[in-house]
Amino acid sequence: MTTGPVGVAVVGAGVISTQYLDHLTAFPDLRVLAVADIDVERARTAAGTYGIAASGDLASVLAIPEVEIVVNLTIPAVHAEVATAALQAGKHVYGEKPLALAPADGAKILAEARSRGLRVGSAPDTFLGAGLQSAQRALAAGVIGEPVSATAVTQGPGPESWHPNPEFLFQYGAGPLFDIGPYYLTALVALFGPVARVSASARQARAHRVIGSGPKEGTSFAVDVPTHVHALLDFAGGPSGSATFSFDSSVPRRLIEVTGTEGTLSLPDPNTFEGPLQVRAFGDDDWRDLPVTGTVAGRGLGVLDMARAIRGSTEHRASGELAQHVLDLMATVTDAAEEHTVRTLETSAPAVSPLPDAWDPAASTLS
Repeated sequence: MTTGPVGVAVVGAGVISTQYLDHLTAFPDLRVLAVADIDVERARTAAGTYGIAASGDLASVLAIPEVEIVVNLTIPAVHAEVATAALQAGKHVYGEKPLALAPADGAKILAEARSRGLRVGSAPDTFLGAGLQSAQRALAAGVIGEPVSATAVTQGPGPESWHPNPEFLFQYGAGPLFDIGPYYLTALVALFGPVARVSASARQARAHRVIGSGPKEGTSFAVDVPTHVHALLDFAGGPSGSATFSFDSSVPRRLIEVTGTEGTLSLPDPNTFEGPLQVRAFGDDDWRDLPVTGTVAGRGLGVLDMARAIRGSTEHRASGELAQHVLDLMATVTDAAEEHTVRTLETSAPAVSPLPDAWDPAASTLS
């Protein structure tokens, strides 16, 4: 199709799918046509809840001609497999983070898409929300002068205390770096461009953890990845950054601060779409609130932006290339920590343009 709402199929009917379906089914420029899952009964239930006509396994929804974008919400271990199948069926793909488990697999996805003239998009799309969009505008307006450095921290006691099935969050492809890191690193890259070099350290506080809630409460499981990672980042465009990702802290903390020649900007939690956004100039006694404007619609904004870009033949913002650079960055941080070296990244990332002031998810622009 070249006009009208863009047809979408959601693959993966797990917990995160409800957040996506809440929004995708409400955006008038999208038509959710099908839900697929390895558990076809779960797919049928999800489709019924949202009034979606079709459900089934992956092959059945890929066979629907009107499906133009496949939203891949499967587990990280099969992100690359499902994305490749969708591309080979002639569909654009938008996936949950990470793009793949390894940069080599991400590169194959992008190559497959290029060879077929198709698009790849990827979460997180939180940088399209009002909070981080307002931060991007504030930096462009020079509210803190020239950016010098950024500090990003996400830490807490770890998800095993509340998640009923936390084992996968401590396996390869997860941990605090791969599970939570994409929100912070994508936000930083969207603001400052690609990272050129990194150094890092990492450690694992405990070899085993205990599930704290649900049917498996009290069950011990093995930890396969570092649970505390600290990275130093050199952006190709000039600023430097430090980033800490930890499941080992008794004190929850979520922050991004950007220091400039004229002051410091405090950004909202990049795992959200809202504010607050604050600035503190040299000589100020306290933080000052800045206006936060834009959409707070939630997960799925990247899919909508991609759909509108397909119809308008423009570039979408939550791109596969951006996700590939963040994946390469996380893998390079891991290697730098293991080898105790400074590592150079092999990938880059496109500049991310801000959303237009009038960009409205609830508006019908493609009819």
